[in-house]
Amino acid sequence: MITGKTDNEETAPEKRIARLRVQDLAWIAIVAVLIATMPETNYNATILLILIAAFQIAEPRIHLFSSPHGQAVSIVFKLLLSYVLIGYTHGIDSYYYEFFLIPVVSAAANLALPGVVLVTSIACLAYPSFLLPIFIDYDLFHLTPDQINIICLRVAFYAIVAFAVYQEASAKRDETRRTQLAAERLAESNRNLRRAEATLRRNERLAALGQLTAGLAHELRNPLGTIRASAEMLSKPSTQQKPELMSEMSGFIRSEVDRMNGLISSFLDFARPLQIRPIASDLDALLHGVVNEQMKRADERHVRLVTDVKPASLSFDFDPDLLRVAVSNLVQNAVQASHPGGEVTVTGREDHDNVKISVLDHGEGISRESLESIFNPFFTTKPEGTGLGLAIVAKIIDEHGGRIEVSSETGSGTEFELSLPKVNRI
Repeated sequence: MITGKTDNEETAPEKRIARLRVQDLAWIAIVAVLIATMPETNYNATILLILIAAFQIAEPRIHLFSSPHGQAVSIVFKLLLSYVLIGYTHGIDSYYYEFFLIPVVSAAANLALPGVVLVTSIACLAYPSFLLPIFIDYDLFHLTPDQINIICLRVAFYAIVAFAVYQEASAKRDETRRTQLAAERLAESNRNLRRAEATLRRNERLAALGQLTAGLAHELRNPLGTIRASAEMLSKPSTQQKPELMSEMSGFIRSEVDRMNGLISSFLDFARPLQIRPIASDLDALLHGVVNEQMKRADERHVRLVTDVKPASLSFDFDPDLLRVAVSNLVQNAVQASHPGGEVTVTGREDHDNVKISVLDHGEGISRESLESIFNPFFTTKPEGTGLGLAIVAKIIDEHGGRIEVSSETGSGTEFELSLPKVNRI
């Protein structure tokens, strides 16, 4: 039977090593140097140095010490370890007197001012306590002035470091609080802005609905008038005796009903909320499909359709069904606006983070006055137009997060350029 380590078992040591921080390696190196350069053999000091380093490495990984009470316990423990280390290494003459800075710096970095003062005061009193008779065998009053000065300087050094670290930590905490407060204010502003935008969109939808309703009522009035007049003519005895006239009136009614049906269908297409389902799709295939659909209409008007996509395999995120509707409407309008023998060019190209689709014709063009209104619902210059085609195009492009630019000159032609983001974030 063949056995072996699992992947987890093989990588566990690597994961443990990966969790070592630079600070941890620094503590290991410092303690190794201190032990190697120890002026005398002292097993108690060696054990305490290793214990201090181990605690410094383990502390950030122990959840207990992350709370305020845990930090207090940690600082007290460091004070005790430092005191015992100094006590085992000649007390007041210990070359490890600076180890009291470990709890002092921890307190200054993590506690409020009263806690910092308390810990620093304990350290400042703990070091001179080694002058007590239980630690040394000579009288306190026999110290030389130089010895007293050194002791005072060391104690003052604890206070100076504590004050400097506390100032720096306090400044960083204040900066963090200001940053958090600014972030909270920005988040609240964003929420207010989103609420305002939602209200604005609701108002715009209501205004658009009112405009659409008025436009639809206006557009339906003409075919209804024709239907009414035709029906009245059919009801007259003189008309009923003329089959040709009855057939003509019936044709008027059918054509106007078809016109109303198309108008209502276009209205519903525009008013219905769009469900954008962007997927990675090929633009070249879509544009060629639209051109093939419009080829019959172009042939009837003797207009040439040209397609050009660069690069040929241009693929990005978009809703192929809806974008096909938008481009198809633009190509259809371009064909209708072109003169016999004219040409309509449909192109697609990359432009940094966007994809641009252009529909260019060399037909009648759009007047400057009409350019401002072409995307308004029910605005049209065509006798048989509903005025919803370009409005639907604008809605589809807007839902994709894109934009439309129009350039036109009367008698020279028109170009519609659609700019869509490569990565759809809707």
